[in-house]
Amino acid sequence: MLFYVIPFFLWIALMTILPSTALNYAIRGGVVAAALIGGCILLKKHPFVRIGWKSLLFGILGGILVTVIWILPESCEWYKTWLCWPPGVKMSPIETPSPYDPLVCGWTLTIIKLIASSFIIAPVEEIFFRSFLYRWLQKKDFESVPLSKFNLTAFVWMVTLFAIEHDRFFVAAIAGAVYGLLAIRFSLSSAIIGHVTTNLLLALYVIHERMWSFW
Repeated sequence: MLFYVIPFFLWIALMTILPSTALNYAIRGGVVAAALIGGCILLKKHPFVRIGWKSLLFGILGGILVTVIWILPESCEWYKTWLCWPPGVKMSPIETPSPYDPLVCGWTLTIIKLIASSFIIAPVEEIFFRSFLYRWLQKKDFESVPLSKFNLTAFVWMVTLFAIEHDRFFVAAIAGAVYGLLAIRFSLSSAIIGHVTTNLLLALYVIHERMWSFW
């Protein structure tokens, strides 16, 4: 159980404790990466299994779909007011320079932010929400539950809690559903690939378009 939950809760705890700076994000990424890799080695857990061509293809396509869904509603004022946290308070663009802007923190820390958000937090969230939480909601001995087993109640709770974790809760719920279906239909690897694809494309979009509100 520790392998599935410690990296995620470390991420949340450090996000709560440390101020939002590029350096602190790099520290969080390093600590969580060490916990994840250490768990893989010490506990002999291997989240990347069954990476067939379908898992890879549909994971990438799912990630692209979520990226489009994440970006498109940003021009809708009603969406930014009622479908983002907190509802009723319009989400506004960041007025002050973003701490992740290379003009503020330098390109090294901006690239570290891109790498951490794409290749560290995405796998950590998938391992927690899809591999642990979804199965644990069905049975406390969660490792005995096949990930391919669909349970509507557990699925809805998993999607809901994933949405609550994100500021854009409506599109996050759609993302959680897409990643969940990838995990159930193909494998956890497919969900991880989808989430990594989304976060990587969003990071490139953020940097290119200077849409720092996504970060």
